[in-house]
Amino acid sequence: MTTHDLSQTLRTRTHGWQPTEPAATLTHLSGEEVLRAIVEGRIPAPPIASTLGFRLMDVGPGTAVFEGETGEYLYNPLGSVHGGYLATLLDSALGSAVMSRLPAGTGYTTTQLNVHLVRPVFADTGLLRCEGNALHVGRTVATAEARVVGAADGKLYAHGTTTCAVLKA
Repeated sequence: MTTHDLSQTLRTRTHGWQPTEPAATLTHLSGEEVLRAIVEGRIPAPPIASTLGFRLMDVGPGTAVFEGETGEYLYNPLGSVHGGYLATLLDSALGSAVMSRLPAGTGYTTTQLNVHLVRPVFADTGLLRCEGNALHVGRTVATAEARVVGAADGKLYAHGTTTCAVLKA
């Protein structure tokens, strides 16, 4: 068994975030209005975006686009980006696509998340783009689909679907 002295290779990563009101308290705004305010910087992004290094780039009726940088800080024990990062990126785009179709005073929560990881992601993979599209938004249930692709090469890295419960205030 070989052991490695990793003490000289310590890396650090610092990030910050600005606390914000949860979207559920912004009952006077539609879901798209809340998300557009985040894109435009009028409402701070949720802390998870800073923690994992991704951001909401664009939103429209039934669509949401996120971008995320890959990095070694996302590695699992096998030396590739943890699948949970891709699942979180997908969940964010899927949920935001649903949210963008919700009227003021209505929220949602993910009840089912299906993730398909189709190729490994590494620190040098670069920028990933995740676009979510709402397929159905009803009174009590919503569904959406999303894909994670390399921003530079267009390669598919993961795709997923969600079912969300629609919650009236």
